[in-house]
Amino acid sequence: MNEATISIIMGSKSDYSIMKHAADFLKQMQIPYEMTIVSAHRTPDRMFEYAKNAKNRGIKVIIAGAGGAAHLPGMVASITTLPVIGVPILSSNSIDGWDSILSILQMPGGVPVATVALNQALNAAILATQILATYNPNLANKLEEYKYSLKEKVLQSMDELSQD
Repeated sequence: MNEATISIIMGSKSDYSIMKHAADFLKQMQIPYEMTIVSAHRTPDRMFEYAKNAKNRGIKVIIAGAGGAAHLPGMVASITTLPVIGVPILSSNSIDGWDSILSILQMPGGVPVATVALNQALNAAILATQILATYNPNLANKLEEYKYSLKEKVLQSMDELSQD
């Protein structure tokens, strides 16, 4: 499968240092994805066209990262029926990230955005993968292996700690 099933979007290039963690996980899971910049404030026409056409392009889940006013995830969710996962980003003009968190988290009824913790694009990618895995047994197996690797890391850390 060469066509993207998950889309990673961000409000500006400065968000890439956070959003690349989502891309890294999707690569690890061998999930085709696309990544682009879609600014809700600076390119609203692009945002509307992007959100309207995502489903027709085969996208199943959208991961949208944004800092500051962080309107991108909510605006995209208002246009599409696809699941949207918002990643609040601590940007240079942010108020400790709370402005981004609340802008994404406090969506009105009828326009849901799944929201992960501040700067947690990795968790957004895991959640997007879990959504796809509900109908893809191969992906479900990969997620089980990933979760098992997390357990193994903790057990290894416990062993290392007990040796000190």
